[in-house]
Amino acid sequence: MKQTTALRSGKDRIRYTVAFEASLMAVLIPAGALFFDKGLIDIGFLGAILVVKAMVIGLVYNGIFDWLEAKTGRVSSDRPPLLRVLHAAGFELSLVTTSLPILCWWLQLSVLQALTIDLAVTSFVVAYTYVFTLAYDRLFPVAPLRVQLGST
Repeated sequence: MKQTTALRSGKDRIRYTVAFEASLMAVLIPAGALFFDKGLIDIGFLGAILVVKAMVIGLVYNGIFDWLEAKTGRVSSDRPPLLRVLHAAGFELSLVTTSLPILCWWLQLSVLQALTIDLAVTSFVVAYTYVFTLAYDRLFPVAPLRVQLGST
């Protein structure tokens, strides 16, 4: 008998992504404006560009990660701690590699400066992703599939 594992719905994935990015930007935009001595609008616009990029990457990355995990029979809300760390780190690595050119251009930074800043922000975001996703999974767990037994 083939086992079926529940996955998050598309609507749930969008709710997660929007809540994650909005709460993260509420912290990072004021901190970035202060650090770079730039206006909230300037850093906010940069943040918006990076958020849209992160949302698209996140939807694809999380969908593939969850699908692969479901093939083992586990739902994403039951992910063990080590796999959560690997999930968050892999996601952030994909964001760093796509953010560097944008940061260099927007903030007029060298690649090394942009990488240093991105790694500092990424270190914060990895921890934030772990905590946010754990809280989200507790607030919105994946509903188990109901299997009806009976005659066929």
